[in-house]
Amino acid sequence: MIVANHLYKRFGEVEAVKDVSVTIKKGEVFGLIGTNGAGKSTFLRMACGVLKPDKGEIVLDDMPVFENPKAKQEIFYISDEQFYMANSTPVDMIRFYQNYYPHFDDKRCLEMLEKFGLDKKRKINTFSKGMKKQMFVLMGVCANTKYLFCDETFDGLDPVMRQTVKSIFAGELTARDFTPVVASHNLRELEDICDHVGLLHKGGVLMQRDLEDMKLNIHTIQCVFPDEESEKAALAALEVVKAEKRGKLNLITVRGKREDVMLLLNAQNPIFAEVLPLSLEEIFISETEVVGYDIKKLIF
Repeated sequence: MIVANHLYKRFGEVEAVKDVSVTIKKGEVFGLIGTNGAGKSTFLRMACGVLKPDKGEIVLDDMPVFENPKAKQEIFYISDEQFYMANSTPVDMIRFYQNYYPHFDDKRCLEMLEKFGLDKKRKINTFSKGMKKQMFVLMGVCANTKYLFCDETFDGLDPVMRQTVKSIFAGELTARDFTPVVASHNLRELEDICDHVGLLHKGGVLMQRDLEDMKLNIHTIQCVFPDEESEKAALAALEVVKAEKRGKLNLITVRGKREDVMLLLNAQNPIFAEVLPLSLEEIFISETEVVGYDIKKLIF
């Protein structure tokens, strides 16, 4: 488990991270969402021990991370801009990582490189952006660390490769003790993989939610009532987040369990009522509007 308590990090006049407290549980896929400059990369670099917080603390499995080789052996960090030795090949990087990660599976890595069509003897600086990201994801998985930090990992991958990488993550989660932390500015990329999501804005955590709980406790309902009285009674009985009306059709976003919501709604004998599935984007829009933020301006 990773626990960050009241982290602060400043670069000159820029406060990159401001009072960030996050808990990332073992075995979950944690999505870290935010615009460019929100503090995602700075947080990940502190979490893997590259940067030291100005204030606060961050621990991994009860161990401090900064200047702690034992803790760092449990983390593989894939930055947005990959770093590798000049003129190195995938084989060179495998040998390099074997010096730092005692459980690195070189045989599996070479097999996966071949399956992905990545030449193990070709110089990495001749790879495309997407090929480099594929290579480092494979190496991160084959390092067999407990934690894999991915900074904009899916940016630059084609749709097929994104799904392939997500499938690899799913397999690792089933097979061993594995916790990926994926930072992205795009909600859509994380929707079908994350268990827990945190939203960063201007260096601070705006919200942190379990994705399944969010989906189970917020719904959009389209419905038509027989008269205004039953419509007003339904709106008064429900915990309404947002309500719109298009002619006679009501679009209502509400909190609560689906069964409870429908029970209250059906008590007013609607002519028509249907629960619509919500995407992660729609859930966050609804949640952030409540606390006074327009997520469409923050994320998209």
